[in-house]
Amino acid sequence: MDKTKIQIFDTTLRDGEQVPGCKLNKDQKLILAKELEVLGVDVIEAGFPISSPGDFDAVRAISKAAGDVTICALSRAVEKDIDAAAGAIVDARRPRIHTGIGTSDSHIKYKFNSTRDAVLERAVAAIKYAKKYVEDVEFYAEDAGRTDNEYLARICEAVIKAGATVLNIPDTTGYCLPSEYGEKIKYLVDNVTGVEKVTISTHCHNDLGLATANSIEGVINGARQIECTINGLGERAGNTSLEECVMVLRQHPYLGFDTGINTKLLNPMSRLVSEEMGMPVQPNKAIVGSNAFAHSSGIHQDGVIKKRETYEIIDPLEVGVDKSSIILTARSGRAALAYRLKELGHHITKLELDAVYSRFLEIADIQKEVIDRDLQQLMEAKEEVLAAFGNKN
Repeated sequence: MDKTKIQIFDTTLRDGEQVPGCKLNKDQKLILAKELEVLGVDVIEAGFPISSPGDFDAVRAISKAAGDVTICALSRAVEKDIDAAAGAIVDARRPRIHTGIGTSDSHIKYKFNSTRDAVLERAVAAIKYAKKYVEDVEFYAEDAGRTDNEYLARICEAVIKAGATVLNIPDTTGYCLPSEYGEKIKYLVDNVTGVEKVTISTHCHNDLGLATANSIEGVINGARQIECTINGLGERAGNTSLEECVMVLRQHPYLGFDTGINTKLLNPMSRLVSEEMGMPVQPNKAIVGSNAFAHSSGIHQDGVIKKRETYEIIDPLEVGVDKSSIILTARSGRAALAYRLKELGHHITKLELDAVYSRFLEIADIQKEVIDRDLQQLMEAKEEVLAAFGNKN
């Protein structure tokens, strides 16, 4: 079955960099942009050029170094912003300007002290102005998640007529439920004249932990681009996680979508971003966390040792992890201990295992984790352990 291509728009270098303490210099941005292109993303949002001379220079450098990947620069619906964005991406083979404005009543009233009609006029004017520089112009309707669908459709229709090529429908505050967000995308697909000429994009934040779910629901309902970041980095609670969306679509082939991402590079890419930004990845993070393929429960360990798929829906090799991890704790069983000892070159009988396991539990009750060094010491004292076990029994 032919699969529908979902474009991956990576904004690690723009929205991801807005995390406090994650500022990148030009050289770091160049390193990450190169690896993102190798990973297979379709669009790299390289920065917000008007924000600082350093960011302008970084976006310009990325544009010069990039291959066929689209290089995107963010701007507000302000002419000087658009001028800066255009200047920064002038050397890109595939340049895109990403401009837009808040469309929710909250933004219109309190952020702009304006009206719906005036905001629509500003949106159209920004698209027309950006089209003077590049053909590929993406419009973002900030806070679309809380924007009335009828007005959102009206503004989307207007910017399409003005020349927009991509419609970004952000759940800026991470407020939407997946069903609500999916219905919003479907409403636009069904009610916006000319929508078939453009790409609808998701851009979901994770304030309620729903960014990935919302993005997938958006795709199911007609979006064909996902805006996301490595490790889910982004404002406040973060953005949609690239690795999660890619693997959700890969693990559910019946949905009929493909991203073209080289998934074996996901873990190396995650580690690189973590190192360059100085932002550790939480151990229980899906796909790329250190515990994503780690098992410490005896029941789980026994199942994974017998057949990995018993407790893992993803082969670790698919995402760049060498193998599953069997973590020895007081919850581990004999099977896990025997498995780990065998990996270390120790083949023991059932009687020896019973004795060693008894001593292992004593160690495990004291320590959070029993590591290889502990096991080596345990085996060096095997005869003593066997004697003590025999005396007990």
